[in-house]
Amino acid sequence: MPSKARITAIGTYVPEKKLLNEDLEKMVDTNDEWIVQRTGMKERRIAGEAEFASHLAYKAIENLIEKYSKDVKDVDCIIVATTTSDYAFPSVACQIQNHFNIHCTGAFDLNATCAGFTYALHLANNLITAGAHKKILVVSTETLSKVTDYKDRTTCILFGDGAGAMLVEYDYENPSFLAAHMGTNGEGGIHVYRTSFSTSLDGKPLNDSGNIVQNGREVYKWASRTVPEGIQALLRNAELSIDNINWFIPHSANLRMIESICEKSNVSIEKTLTSVKYFGNTSSASIPLALYLGIEEGKVKNGDTLLLYGFGGGLTHLGLLVKWNI
Repeated sequence: MPSKARITAIGTYVPEKKLLNEDLEKMVDTNDEWIVQRTGMKERRIAGEAEFASHLAYKAIENLIEKYSKDVKDVDCIIVATTTSDYAFPSVACQIQNHFNIHCTGAFDLNATCAGFTYALHLANNLITAGAHKKILVVSTETLSKVTDYKDRTTCILFGDGAGAMLVEYDYENPSFLAAHMGTNGEGGIHVYRTSFSTSLDGKPLNDSGNIVQNGREVYKWASRTVPEGIQALLRNAELSIDNINWFIPHSANLRMIESICEKSNVSIEKTLTSVKYFGNTSSASIPLALYLGIEEGKVKNGDTLLLYGFGGGLTHLGLLVKWNI
C-alpha cells in the first residue's frame, strides 16, 4: 500500500556533559589514538545523575516544537524507542503525554535496541497509512551511560546519551516513505545483551551485571554482512539504485563498521551521515542525531532521498527509504 504519511518536523537533544577520549585514558587502559583508530569517536555526551531518558526526550521534543513552530497537543499516538527507560513502567511515552499535556493519545515504548528509531518510524508510517492515526510523535531516547561498565575498556569507549524526535502526519499528496526492509537474527542475541530477570539465554549463562555486554567482533561480522544485503533488498523494493540515494544514514555504531558497510554496499563515505565522532554510539538516537546534524550543516535538503538503516541487539535490523520534505 502506498504511504500516506509525511515527516513534518525533527528535533534532537544531547546532555551538556562531555566524556572525552582523554577522560577515558584516566579510567581504563586506553588512549585517544587507539579509540579513534578503532571507532572514529572523540567525544560522547553523558546524562547527569538525575537526568533520565524522559528528560532527554522532553528536550528533543521542545527543540522540534521551537524549530518548526509545531503544536503537539493534537498528537494521537506517541511511540518511544528506548532500551533505557526511567522505569519498567510507566513508559517514557506516558511521561511525555503527561509532560506536554496531550489530551487524547495512545502512548507506548518499543524496544528494538539500535534499530528502534527505524522500527518506530516504520510503525508510525503504517499506522497512519492504514487510517488508524493522523499525527504521531516518534521519539528515540537513550541514557546508555547508566548501563555502561566504565571498567570495561572494550565497551566504555563506545556509548553516549542523546535523544531525537520526529512528527509524522497524514499527507496523501506528499508522503515521505518509499520502501522498507526488516529482518531478525534471534540466535545472535547472545552477542550483545543486558540482563533483566533471566541470567541465561538459550541455556547459556550470561554476565548478570545489568550493564551492556557485547562481543564486538561477532556484532561487526553480522552487521557488515547483513546491512549491505538489506540495502540491496531495500533498493529492489523501491526499484531504485544506490545512485538515487542522496544520503545514507546508518546507525552510528562504530565508524569502522560503517566504512565496511559502505564499501560492501558501494556507498560513498562522503554521502554518509553519522553522529559517531562527537556523540559516540547512542543506540536508537544515533540516526536522528546524524540527520539533524546533516540538516544544520546544510547537507540534507528538501527533495533528497535518504536511506536510513538501523541495526543492533536482538539481533534486529530495519532500513527505510525516505523522501525528505519538511
